Amino acid sequence: MHTHLSESARQLPRADEAERILRACVHCGFCTATCPTYQLLGDELDGPRGRIYLIKQVLEGEPVSTSTQAHLDRCLSCRNCETTCPSGVEYHNLLDIGRAVVDRQVPRPPGQRLLRAGLRAVVPRSGAFKALVRAGQALRPLLPASLKDKLPAHVVAPRQRLTPRHARHVLLLEGCVQQALSPNTNAAATRLLDRLGISVKPVHEAGCCGAVDYHLDAQARGLDRARRNIDAWWPAIEAGAEAIVQTASGCGAFVRDYGHLLEQDPRYAAKAATVSALSRDLVQVLQAEPLERLGVCTEQRLAFHCPCTLQHALKLGGAVEGLLQRLGFHLTQVPDGHLCCGSAGTYSLTQPTLARQLRDNRLNALESGNPQLIATANIGCQLHLGGAGRTPVRHWIEIVEAALEPGAVEATEIVPRP
Repeated sequence: MHTHLSESARQLPRADEAERILRACVHCGFCTATCPTYQLLGDELDGPRGRIYLIKQVLEGEPVSTSTQAHLDRCLSCRNCETTCPSGVEYHNLLDIGRAVVDRQVPRPPGQRLLRAGLRAVVPRSGAFKALVRAGQALRPLLPASLKDKLPAHVVAPRQRLTPRHARHVLLLEGCVQQALSPNTNAAATRLLDRLGISVKPVHEAGCCGAVDYHLDAQARGLDRARRNIDAWWPAIEAGAEAIVQTASGCGAFVRDYGHLLEQDPRYAAKAATVSALSRDLVQVLQAEPLERLGVCTEQRLAFHCPCTLQHALKLGGAVEGLLQRLGFHLTQVPDGHLCCGSAGTYSLTQPTLARQLRDNRLNALESGNPQLIATANIGCQLHLGGAGRTPVRHWIEIVEAALEPGAVEATEIVPRP
């Protein structure tokens, strides 16, 4: 695509990157065929190709309007378009650049500013978020339906974690929302890794990955959180940690991007690249381990919802499904498995109408094979799909642990079968 950035745009730190991405687009339109918002709304400007043109106009100095901002806001950042793009357009990076420019030029209405500031203030702080969740559960009968959907009726308390004791050890990103709303997910991952001879070394100084701030008009603050995590993890990395593991693919996608996002920071570029290289989704760690020795005993029918961050950002589509089938689970067929459920981080709060439409469509597809449970790999998808109150939704690692043979959960060592 032919483009000429304005003088002001050329002063942006990522100006060369934006121009390179714009020039890579050949306007073929393959992206629109797989864009969830374009499928719902049928508006060219609510598809990747249209949004690329809007960002191009912004960077070339054309006037920016609230309409431009609205079309960019309606993007889920699901990156489905990147999976189908024959030209390798790095759409999500261009979107980040364009949104930052637009947000500086177009003030948001007071209600939107308050919502976004509130989410940035509470969600990344696990302690504050836990307190808010407890208050919400106590007041649940008084809450509007839109907020009740976001709170699970019951939070499964985490079982005990084991003290690190193996030579092999990894780090685990605890996350923010997941600690309050699904704390047993990380606990189950820790116990299963321990049974495989891998200890999880706690790093309490590490916090939110930074994605919440970064995608809610506070990119600099999001990158500061990334730097703090790098500082927190670095001593353990130097001590030989094999990987930095994430059980939430949304967090994993952002951590994997640290190296790119901080490549112009002379103090953190090299460390960020190392962290990105060590970043692993939980399924990547478990794939290479002798899982058959765990003694999983199940005939459950599962539908797996593959989060966009897992299949489009991390390129791990099919990985969890393959692992579950390897362990003996029966997976139902799910039509249009590439489409987004509408969670998309905080999207279900900032764009609730579209998010509910996408959720209902996704659930209809997931339930078409009559599964007993829906499994997923991201806390946002889990809460959003589960909020409909239909088929139960759980993280796949909790389902695996619950299916261990009687007594296996308490076992501490893998004993090879004869």
